[in-house]
Amino acid sequence: MGSEIPKQFLMLGEKPILMHTVERFTSFDPETVIIVVLPEEHISYWRKLVDQYSFAVSHIVVSGGSERYFSVKSGLSHTNEESLIAIHDGVRPLVSSDTISRCFADAGKYGMAIPFIEPADSVRIETDGKNAAIARNEIRLIQTPQVFTGTLLHKAYEQPYSRAFTDDASVAEAAGFEVHLTPGNRENIKITTPEDIVFAEAYLAKLAASDEKR
Repeated sequence: MGSEIPKQFLMLGEKPILMHTVERFTSFDPETVIIVVLPEEHISYWRKLVDQYSFAVSHIVVSGGSERYFSVKSGLSHTNEESLIAIHDGVRPLVSSDTISRCFADAGKYGMAIPFIEPADSVRIETDGKNAAIARNEIRLIQTPQVFTGTLLHKAYEQPYSRAFTDDASVAEAAGFEVHLTPGNRENIKITTPEDIVFAEAYLAKLAASDEKR
């Protein structure tokens, strides 16, 4: 991103990205219990932002770990096995209510729901300096929130850490659970570059204009 400020704290419109992300879930269901997992050294900064922007959404702040696996495990210590648990990237503020709804509904049916979109571009794989085409219709681009029953997720995270764990679906798969895919929404990007912020601001402005017309 080219910024000294961690990207979840960068401004998106009138408030930091992470606040938008949290609000997507409380807008879907005000009773949602929000657990924000942050590096220990960022927690005091986040709390200053909460005060500065009068961010009123109730949430628990938990210290994360050196890898995503350990951060999720830290957050899981504040959950129970009777709940549906959604794990979401703090820099995906454009997840739709429809995606959240589908993921929770499918997790209740299948034990987990992993949102995806299909690639719009042609795809090639490069190995040892050579590349070859891959059938685009067989590729799925994975998003979050990845939603699980508490029983399944707690069981999956009893495994020791592996470098092969790239997301929560890979942790569950390694524990022997079948991954269930659910359609996501294409706007649900993971903000990574300055251009992503430009897109996100334009998309949020479009949503606001649409709401005003109703």
